[in-house]
Amino acid sequence: MADRRGGPGSKSKKGKGTGSRGLHVKVKSAKGRRLSSTRWLQRQLNDPYVIEAKKMGFRSRAAFKIIELDDKFGFLKPGKRILDLGAAPGGWTQIAVERVKSLSGSGKVVALDINPMEDMPGATVICHDFMADDAPDILRDALNGPADVVMSDMAAPAMGHPQTDHLRIMMLCEAALDFAYEVLAPEGVFVAKVFQGGTERQLLSDMKKRFTTVKHAKPPASRKDSAEMYVIATGFKGALEE
Repeated sequence: MADRRGGPGSKSKKGKGTGSRGLHVKVKSAKGRRLSSTRWLQRQLNDPYVIEAKKMGFRSRAAFKIIELDDKFGFLKPGKRILDLGAAPGGWTQIAVERVKSLSGSGKVVALDINPMEDMPGATVICHDFMADDAPDILRDALNGPADVVMSDMAAPAMGHPQTDHLRIMMLCEAALDFAYEVLAPEGVFVAKVFQGGTERQLLSDMKKRFTTVKHAKPPASRKDSAEMYVIATGFKGALEE
């Protein structure tokens, strides 16, 4: 069984101890299904994180990403108030609920996504567009106080053009960061997905003025062929002095 603090799999050599040899699933192309869709489905069926997520009852493989990030940086602590943006289907929210102990009333978790997400005990789930004009007020009402952690796994649908995809995800990251500046408590933490592409330099420069420490991390659960990384900013300093 996988350690809940880390990723799935065994340290044994390939084909030994896990019975993994010969288990690779091949997906036949179907009429009306694009080749890219077939490749995606085959990758999902053979992804050890997807398989382990199902075994452990996680809503998505992304749960392992936040587990690995929190194990390294330690921001999901009992009693903390968490805002989870781009939450659906709820992998990050599940781990946040467990680690801040919001089920017992110790911490608080508010999860928002533009896509519908099943309710989750211990979390306030909101289906709404974060970019809508009324989203900030809705989130403030749900939080009912400052957030200790704002984390964002938001991503716009991929267009297949790397530069465009990068700009779109950075726009969401900037929007999440601007809101984090408004709701984070002193010493608060901001965690967000970014893509490697160069245009994030100004964003990082601004973050370094507002947080004590700003670091990049690529958790093991993040696919090696993906350009995604995560920025972790800790020690929020509050409003800048004029």
